[in-house]
Amino acid sequence: MTEREFTSVWSDLAQVEFSQGFIQAGPYRTRYLKAGAQDKPLLLMLHGVTGHAEAYVRNLKAHAEHFNVYAIDFIGHGYSAKPDHPLEIPHYIDQVHHVMDTLGYDKAYFSGESLGGWVAARFAQLYPDKVERIVLNTMGGTMANPQVMERLYTLSMQAAEDPSWERVKARLEWLMADPSMVTADLIKTRQMIFQQPDWPRACRMNMALQDLETRKRNMLSDDDLRAIKAEALVIWTTKDPSGPVDEGRRIAELIPNGRLQVIENAGHWPQYEQTAVFNRVHLDFLLGNEAV
Repeated sequence: MTEREFTSVWSDLAQVEFSQGFIQAGPYRTRYLKAGAQDKPLLLMLHGVTGHAEAYVRNLKAHAEHFNVYAIDFIGHGYSAKPDHPLEIPHYIDQVHHVMDTLGYDKAYFSGESLGGWVAARFAQLYPDKVERIVLNTMGGTMANPQVMERLYTLSMQAAEDPSWERVKARLEWLMADPSMVTADLIKTRQMIFQQPDWPRACRMNMALQDLETRKRNMLSDDDLRAIKAEALVIWTTKDPSGPVDEGRRIAELIPNGRLQVIENAGHWPQYEQTAVFNRVHLDFLLGNEAV
């Protein structure tokens, strides 16, 4: 394990003008981290399964110069509302619709990691008029690998039922190429979420997409990807635990206006693990810089 200088969520946000709060987005109380001015275009940052808005603490400052950035907690996740039913992609899309309506935006840019990428891709397919550009970051929704699904389910439910330091740490280490990226502060941030009294039930609900039959009826087909009209950047990593770079390449080739960016030495959270590279290629794309 590499020795690293101690970092924390607060050191990541120390020089960022940001706010944290809740909005009532339709029926969903939705927690957010926000940075950027209200008169800038909306950028929604969407985390992965069992994740939370802190997945993007290292990206808020760079993006707030150009966007009104909201990193939200999905329903069933973080500190947002936790519906008492299995959560499938249409439920998350409904929340995104309500968030946009509540914030007063007809269109948005989307950046989604894992589950968030799955939601962003489906949203772009179904509602092209509401989408500017999308970033699909180690996205889910195109593969159904039983071994990966079982591993993710087991780690998540173990941490939900016993939110001990070691269980939460193991779940976070699944995300990283370098386990030393999982700092004590990051563990504590997630542990507090997992220690909520309603978390074991909520985790069962947000793990619904790890059930094979449920997953199959939500998956993105090749034709679904071909139907996406928005400019799309697919970000994949050389050490992603969910699937190989070839899958990212396949997705990018299927989307008519898709392109692929591979980030080295990162796992499932390149936005956190290789922040400088991620911020550069991400912003280049969102701002229409042809250097990507």
